Parts: sequence; structure tokens; C-alpha cells
Amino acid sequence: MKRRLKEWLFRLLGKDPEAVVVTFLTGDADLCRRMAEEVRTLVPDRRHFVVSEENWPALRRELKRYRIGLAPVMLSREPSALRRAALRMAPRKILAYNSRLERHHLRLDLPSLLFWRGVPLDRIYLRPWWWPWFQRERSSAAREVRRVEGRACSPARRRVAVVSPYFPFPLAHGGAVRIYNLLREIAAEFDVELLAFTDSDGEPDTAPLANFCARLVLVKKPRYREPRWSTLLPPEVHEFRSPAMRQAIAEERRAFRYEVLQVEYTQLARYSGDVLVEHDVTFDLFGQIARRERTIAAWWDWFRWRRFEGRQTRRYRRVVAMSKKDAELLGAAVDATVIENGVDLARFRAEPEQPGERLLFIGSFRHFPNVAAYRFFFEQVWPLLREKFPRMTLTVVCGADSLAYWRAFTDSPEPRPDERIRMLGFIEDVRPLYAEANLAIVPTTVSAGTNVKVLEAMAMQRAVVSTTSGCAGLGLLHGHSVWVADTPEAFAAGVATLIADPERRAAMAQAAYGHAVRHFDWRAIGEKQRQLLRETVG
Repeated sequence: MKRRLKEWLFRLLGKDPEAVVVTFLTGDADLCRRMAEEVRTLVPDRRHFVVSEENWPALRRELKRYRIGLAPVMLSREPSALRRAALRMAPRKILAYNSRLERHHLRLDLPSLLFWRGVPLDRIYLRPWWWPWFQRERSSAAREVRRVEGRACSPARRRVAVVSPYFPFPLAHGGAVRIYNLLREIAAEFDVELLAFTDSDGEPDTAPLANFCARLVLVKKPRYREPRWSTLLPPEVHEFRSPAMRQAIAEERRAFRYEVLQVEYTQLARYSGDVLVEHDVTFDLFGQIARRERTIAAWWDWFRWRRFEGRQTRRYRRVVAMSKKDAELLGAAVDATVIENGVDLARFRAEPEQPGERLLFIGSFRHFPNVAAYRFFFEQVWPLLREKFPRMTLTVVCGADSLAYWRAFTDSPEPRPDERIRMLGFIEDVRPLYAEANLAIVPTTVSAGTNVKVLEAMAMQRAVVSTTSGCAGLGLLHGHSVWVADTPEAFAAGVATLIADPERRAAMAQAAYGHAVRHFDWRAIGEKQRQLLRETVG
């Protein structure tokens, strides 16, 4: 009876009683195509119309006789007459898609406003802890602590502990490479204990570090679920606020009886150790972003990090910087010691280069400057090279869970495909990739600290084209040991020049290799680390 009454009512109004789906193509053509395909999959039992700028005048008349049950639209920054038409025709039936291909039913509420303004779907329901109304999600921290015994302790060795925001194995990114190698160097003289956060998806392989660490203490990383703008402290600091880690540090001080606690990365600085390792001067990184973007959000990130980092570095007895430039950025009030990044020269050995036009970019997407670097190269530099060098290829090592990080840092679901660009996830051994490459590229537009990938390329005797920030702090000379270029045109010209001139490329690679041997061998850097610990222990 109800169905018949409904049919009669809609026929009286001149409408078809069965609701239809009208998809409005209001953004990037490829994203709209994928949106339309997904909508057909989601609602297979309805009649579908797809509206574009070309067919809208004709469809506009035809759609008057139908009742719209769902109106998917693609949100974008550009104004759209089709989007306005969808809002007029079916204001309560809008299924909005963003450029990450996330979808949300629009309503007159705060989550819909946030989604419309570009906030990712998994963050539109987040509210600060001080929010007075209902909160759907709250931060949580695991309480379990896992301990793994490693190498036996010796009465002849003094004891130190190191706190890390991640377990430094496998060697998936530059920070893990540094921590792993320096732990091994510390263990040559000290009994060392590692306290590290781990991700929630599985347990790490502890065997490699248990070979030289006396004890491993593993704590699950907290799940931080608040808006990133809502706190005076940087959100990265809150992401590692763990009562379990704080308790583990206190218990290990009594049980392991370490004499020095070294804290890796500024976001862990509130754990109050003796030595703070500044893998990068974070306020400098966010300052670069603020100067480029000139937005309130970018300024707020810079302000929070400048305030936090300035206070925390003055609280530590010793601070480690990656380069002289970083030490100067920290200011005269900070007792900063330069302990550079390094490279394992025994492991990264040069191999003869094969003829070709193969480029290599290594940069885990978990570190957002690497995402920005790839976008700069692909969007602005690659078009200047692609047609000029039809045999040129690019290999990109973007690390584990690269798509998740890409979506978190960009406004697209994944990098645009190109048949001459090979995208790789986590690679346990990158040496074969360096061996097959003719040129390494480091197109970072914002960066702090020093880049391990540049050192690896130097050790493998592969010439490097880099931006100024990509090779900062390494003491390399443009045209001699590296090619430095900051604009798209200059970067493309550098790549073109070296690809076309194998002899110049080889000479530059040889000069860079000699520089790496003199300054960046982990064994020499490890002695600096041990000397710092000796002085701190007293």
C-alpha cells in the first residue's frame, strides 16, 4: 500500500517513482572517471546518469522527470557551475568525493564543512580533548612493554641507553640507518640498551640488534586522535606521549643502571635524557615551509616547533647536530656537538656503471619532504626531460606503506602513473639499484639535517644532482662533487648535462667518493659518538 501511494504521488508530480543516480563530473577528468566507476559499483541496481560540461544542457531537461536519489560530485578548489547545479537539484543527496577519492555524505554539520575544506576523511570527526561536546574518537596508548635480552653485559663496560621513535631495523630510511650504525659503534665500548616505539601492525625482527645490544625494550606507539592544530605543543610530540615508555625508562634506570640516556629526535625530548640527537632542526624545516606557503597553518606549525625546540635543546647537557649549519641554528646557548651522518663504506662499494639514462630517487614517503621532492620532480622537472630523452627512466624507492603516507601528505589518491617511472616500496638492499643507475637525483624542496641517500650515492660512485637543501651540510662543491640546482629548468639542465657526458659524470662521482671516504665513514663517526658518551659519563 505504501509503495503504491508513493508511486501515485510521484506520478502526480510528473516524476518517475524510482530514484536515479546522477554523477556530476566536477574536477580532474581521471578522478571523476574513477568516481563514476565506483558509484556504479556501490549502487548497481539504479539507473545512472553522468553529467559533464558538454552534455549538461541536454541532460538538464531530461532529468526534470526523475527523482534524484544520489548525486556524487567531485570537490575541488576551482568553482564549478555543475557543482552548484547539483546542490540546487539534490541538496540532501550529495555524496562528495575529495581528490583522495574519499567520500562523505554532505549535511549541515561541522564534519561536512571540514570535508568540504579539504580535511582528510579520517580526521573530520577528531575533536580536541577540551572540546565540550561529544567526541567520537579519543587518543589511546598501549600499556604493554616487551623486553628482549641481547648480548651479555660485561663489568668492564659502562652502560648507556638510547630512546628511539621507531625500531631501527630494517634500514628503510635514513634515520634508521643512522641509529642502527651508531648503536653498533657504541656497543664496541659500552653495554647499550635500546628503548624504541613500534608500530601496531606486527613485531619487528629483533635479532640483528640483539647481536650487539644488551637489551631491547619495545613499546607500542600511541594512537593520537586529535586535530593537529589544536595544541600548543607540536602534534608530533603528542604522537609519542606514552606513560608506558616513561615508566619503562624509570624501571630500566633502576634495573639496567645506565649512566647516560640518549634521546633520538626532538619529538621525544620530553623524556628528559642527557643527550638529545637533533636528526634535523625541525623548526628550520617548518620555517622553510612557512616561507613558501605563507599560510596561517604553516606559521602555526613553525611557531610551535620554534618554541618547543628552543626550550628543549637548552634543557639537555649535550645536543648532537648533523652539521655545523644545524649547530649554528640551535644558537650559542646550546652545547651542540656535530656528529655527522655517515655511510658504511665496507658495504656500499662502487660497481662499474653501465651505459644508459637511468635515474634513481630514494626517499621514503613516511618523511613528507620526500613526497614534496617527488612531486617537484614529476610535475615540474620530468616534463622538461621526458621528450628530450625518450630512453630515460626513473626508479623511485618510496618505502613501506607509501600510498598511506602519500594520501596523508597530498591531495591525490596515489602518484600519477608513467610507464617510464618505476615505483618501489620497501627495498631491503638498495645497492643493486645504485649499481644499475647512471645518476642519482635528490630534488628536495624543503629539508633539514643531512641526507643519507646522498652519502650512499657518493659511496657507490654515482653522480648526484641535488637541490641546495638536498645536499646541505655535506661540504660538497657544485660542479666538482655534486650538481646543485634549485629551479625546475636548472635541475633538468643538470640532469641533461650529466646524462649526456659520461666522463664528467664519472669525474664528479669519483670526487664525491673521495669526500665520503675522508669525512663520512661510520667507523670514524662512531668514535665521535663514543667520545661524546665518555665525556657525558665523566
